[in-house]
Amino acid sequence: MATLDPQISENSVQQATEAHRPVIRQLDDSAINRIAAGEVVERPASAVKELVENAIDAGATRITVEIADGGKTLIRVIDNGCGMTPEDLPLALSRHATSKIDGSDLLNIHTFGFRGEALPSLGAVGRLTITSRAEGCDAAQIRVAGGHLEPVKPAALRQGTIVELRDLFFATPARLKFMRTDRAETQAISDTVKRLAMAEPAVGFTLRDVSGGGEGRVTFRADPMSGDLFDALHGRLAHVIGREFAENALKIDATREGIRLYGYAALPTYSRGAAVTQFLFVNTRPVKDKMLTGALRAAYMDFLSRDRHPAAALFIDCDPTLVDVNVHPAKSEVRFRDPGLARGLIVSSLRHALAEAGHRASSTVAGATLGAMRPEQPTVTGAPRVYQMDRPSLGARNSSYAAQAPGQPPAPSYPAPPPAESAGFAEMSCAYSGRLVEDAAAEPEAHPVEDLPLGAARGQVHENYIIAQTRDGMVIVDQHAAHERLVYEKLKHQMAENGVATQGLLIPEIVELSDGDCARLLGVADDLAKFGLGIEAFGGSAVAVRETPAILGEVNAEAMIRDILDELADQGESQLVQARLEAILSRVACHGSIRSGRRMRGEEMNALLREMEATPHSGQCNHGRPTYVELKLADIERLFGRS
Repeated sequence: MATLDPQISENSVQQATEAHRPVIRQLDDSAINRIAAGEVVERPASAVKELVENAIDAGATRITVEIADGGKTLIRVIDNGCGMTPEDLPLALSRHATSKIDGSDLLNIHTFGFRGEALPSLGAVGRLTITSRAEGCDAAQIRVAGGHLEPVKPAALRQGTIVELRDLFFATPARLKFMRTDRAETQAISDTVKRLAMAEPAVGFTLRDVSGGGEGRVTFRADPMSGDLFDALHGRLAHVIGREFAENALKIDATREGIRLYGYAALPTYSRGAAVTQFLFVNTRPVKDKMLTGALRAAYMDFLSRDRHPAAALFIDCDPTLVDVNVHPAKSEVRFRDPGLARGLIVSSLRHALAEAGHRASSTVAGATLGAMRPEQPTVTGAPRVYQMDRPSLGARNSSYAAQAPGQPPAPSYPAPPPAESAGFAEMSCAYSGRLVEDAAAEPEAHPVEDLPLGAARGQVHENYIIAQTRDGMVIVDQHAAHERLVYEKLKHQMAENGVATQGLLIPEIVELSDGDCARLLGVADDLAKFGLGIEAFGGSAVAVRETPAILGEVNAEAMIRDILDELADQGESQLVQARLEAILSRVACHGSIRSGRRMRGEEMNALLREMEATPHSGQCNHGRPTYVELKLADIERLFGRS
């Protein structure tokens, strides 16, 4: 029988292996740019972001953005920045070519852009035209479509740069299938422009929709703001987010170890059903950072229920070497050298500002109250409304008739006051579940109580709402919600002073974990001990739970440990034990506070008002709802047609 040559067999195996081995190839520039475009330009809003940031880096003070069909067919950005020379234009469309860094230090970055990928990426997937003029040079224009570059040619332009991007993703049709509706893409572009407008209050922004041709319509406009940092920022936030936010926002300005936090954060009673009014900036760069949003949520943890979200526009300024912005090609994520420092600054600064706000509640509460009040509508359609004050009273008519009758003495124009023993308003008000403060007249006149923020108690209605009179209006207080907050703050203060009482376990509970989870948990053991949870290493990857907070009662220690680990993995820190303790204190405060339906004496009502004025966070209950509503006299008079 014939045998195979071993050498021939080995060669055959080698040839078969080489036939199936992938070949390493060098991609051409066009393919490289299209791949980069997939990272940098996810949708039209991403292109707008890159182009507007380039305009800001060029020193522009006015930027106009024009779009058509949600940016799919046209994006045009016009600025009055420094411009580019004809020699710079081809270089600007080369990959990794930029004027913002020299490449020697990727951590010391002071501009929005620095990667040099945006323009060549846009030119690879769309039809890009750049027209620019630098001071002292002639204007020039360059075009690139699908990665094919055309020569530079002369153009007409007075100042700055015009970047026009047409037919985005025409070179990569598959990407067009992932585009959303024109309305959704337009909204995303508007949100992008508004974020950049908040970051640069001194720059004017205009967003115009030119779909269908013509001049189009302006959908957003923000003129340059003047004044100091906070005045300009406050005015820009009022224009972008809304005047209600600006009226109900607290000024934030704090510095710690070279990191400055400034901006505005809204009162807890001005909360939202989703995290749509949370804007975070690092060195004026809009970012979406899980650690920063977690810190914002932690600062409001004790003031809002789980289904409500705070509103804030916060800016972190620090040395560029303390933060790495080169984490993602879109530059929307950052990494701090010391994330704990930035997080602690946010939490402590916001809580300090909320404490200084005292009993203040948002003005939108009063607006909603006034909106719920409706004056009586006229019965005849189109007939003018006639108020009671416009009709002569019965006494006035009788007096008028008597005065006109000859030989008759004039009748009194008003009834005589009732005798002291007759039923007055105090007794009559009981029929309406009301209660007057009988001793209000006994208040000292040297310092009228009405001059205090929450005024003087004048009555109680439905055994739950205190009516107080201020110098220029009135206040309605929910007695149960207000007292619940006061008791809760006392309990928290006592816990902070005396510490958390712990309950030692007779038999420590051993929890087996992975090596990584064990190390992560032991790293926060000191923080957990402050809240009464005592853990220690038990050999290998196990931990022993020796103490739990006494106020929690019987606890499933293993389940709590695993929940803490989940929170650590998701947010980098855990507030679980603190949240559970505060939830218990909140329930204790609820059961120990003044109940609805209890009639209060005048001195009790006034004492409650004075304590609210002296207690931080008393403007909202433990769940973020307002504890009182303030109505100005002018608004009340307007309801009755007296203004």
